[in-house]
Amino acid sequence: MSFENVIEVNNLSKCFNMYESPSDRLKQMLFRNNKYYKEFWALNNVSFTVRRGETVGIVGKNGSGKSTLLQIICGTLNQTSGNVITKGRIAALLELGSGFNPEFTGRENVYMNATLLGLKRSEIDSKFPSIVEFADIGEFIDQPVKTYSSGMMVRLAFSVQAQIEPDILIVDEALAVGDAKFQARCFERLNQLKENGTSILLVTHSTEQIVCHCSRAILINAGQVINIDDPRVITNQYLDILFGRTAKRNDVTSNETNAIENNNNKELISKAVLSQSADNYIIRPSYNELSYRWGDARAVILDFILATQDEEYPVSVVSGSNILIKAAVKFHEDITRPILGCTIKTKDGITVYGTNTEILEGFDSEYIGYAGSVSVFEIKFSANLAPGDYFISLGIASHSNGEVVPHDRRYDSILLTISPDKTMFGLANLSMEISKND
Repeated sequence: MSFENVIEVNNLSKCFNMYESPSDRLKQMLFRNNKYYKEFWALNNVSFTVRRGETVGIVGKNGSGKSTLLQIICGTLNQTSGNVITKGRIAALLELGSGFNPEFTGRENVYMNATLLGLKRSEIDSKFPSIVEFADIGEFIDQPVKTYSSGMMVRLAFSVQAQIEPDILIVDEALAVGDAKFQARCFERLNQLKENGTSILLVTHSTEQIVCHCSRAILINAGQVINIDDPRVITNQYLDILFGRTAKRNDVTSNETNAIENNNNKELISKAVLSQSADNYIIRPSYNELSYRWGDARAVILDFILATQDEEYPVSVVSGSNILIKAAVKFHEDITRPILGCTIKTKDGITVYGTNTEILEGFDSEYIGYAGSVSVFEIKFSANLAPGDYFISLGIASHSNGEVVPHDRRYDSILLTISPDKTMFGLANLSMEISKND
């Protein structure tokens, strides 16, 4: 990856005039000194850069300004203030079917799109077979695009944009409509483009795609850049905003951390006694210091024990080992039907497994956590995982007015390491057997 910037966004803002009725729009045209509209700032003072060969993810809720930003970068929408500097050819998948004439055949649309992207006829002729092969839509290449399914349309659109090897490729949720096989091929192609020096802007609601494929990520909310950081950090903050944070992270910990310094860490760890008052979570050997925590603190997860049959807080465990996690939850208010959840992810952010007490069978759905009480939850599972590092997230939540309200979510807070094993690779240990029958 080069240090040369191919995209520079400087103090970019975009304002839309919102009229309550068509008559107000007419009045504005006639009486320009008066104001018959409300201003809506879709973007407000946005700045960032993208280097050559870098893949940058952009996340944010619907309506946060992502699509507006991409349209300005592509030059299809004018900004109100600020500027955008781009270097090289830009290819973009902004909306499903954008740039296609529905009356034209797939073949005709390929030539039209490629021409608009600056390719000569001879260049298109040479690339056409690879475009058709990648799209994999068969004889439909000579049928009108209006007869295509959404999946076929995005296949063809991505094939055109990706096969021309642009300097900048912008993808806005277009891959969401493709099937799993096509998505895998797309990301394989994106990796090839990245290695060849193409810079990629990837907009998606999939946090796993952001973590797996991006070197940096940008969080946008209400038209403003909230943060630019490592994809893991950004996706945690995005989930925070997406599920409606009701309290700052410090609110969760402020009432629970004061007593930590008064505890004998060695004694606590060796006896593995769950704390009933102090937040001993962060002093446990398996605690991940880079975890992310948030919630409204009506209930908090004070402590945890991670154990196998042989030891507590193991440095690593053998694949297939039985794992026990005990979590101490203190309730600061009466909470009806609290929900304890657990998720296991790879270090790349891929969710391996997740569940909670609301969807598990056999859990007491009428359970009440009373203010001042501490409940201990036990989580048992077989670690049928491939060798490597995994992060376990714990969370306590409840329902209020039909919405899930997070009280304490400790993302990626427990490290679980599966010992090296030369007999397997991948994500899961399926205990596969291979035999030869003569």
